[in-house]
Amino acid sequence: MTRIPALGPRGEGWLAGQIVLFGLAFGAGVAGSGAWRHELRSVTTVAAGVLILAGGLLAIRGILDLRENLTALPAPVREGHLVEGGVYSIVRHPIYTGVILAAFGWGLFTASPAALGVAAIIALFFDLKSRREESWLAEKYPGYSAYRARTRKLVPWIY
Repeated sequence: MTRIPALGPRGEGWLAGQIVLFGLAFGAGVAGSGAWRHELRSVTTVAAGVLILAGGLLAIRGILDLRENLTALPAPVREGHLVEGGVYSIVRHPIYTGVILAAFGWGLFTASPAALGVAAIIALFFDLKSRREESWLAEKYPGYSAYRARTRKLVPWIY
């Protein structure tokens, strides 16, 4: 049980919030680009590329490992099963982690403090969304508690 609100029967409000945050992150990057010195740009551009690439690969791998269990909503699909293999063996929410990494990468790439701020909000948002999602997963799958105990939520081996 969680005190995190459902925001709809399957968590539709969480998806709407996610879309708004993606738009804010994009807009903040475009509007606020170039905030730091040119000398820093080469370093931050490389770091951005690494974050965006790593985040994209992690999210894509998470999508591929979920297959028919994939849904943008936090409530699990009706006929689904618990996925514990592949990238899900090292992190419970690889798609969220991938999006968070890419959002920070976008902020670095555009040299936008505002986009980095929105990326931090996205990280907090996905932490909350994952708590709501995990409540539903624990209700649906008897083995979820054991999986949660042995696998980190968003940062492999750390958190």
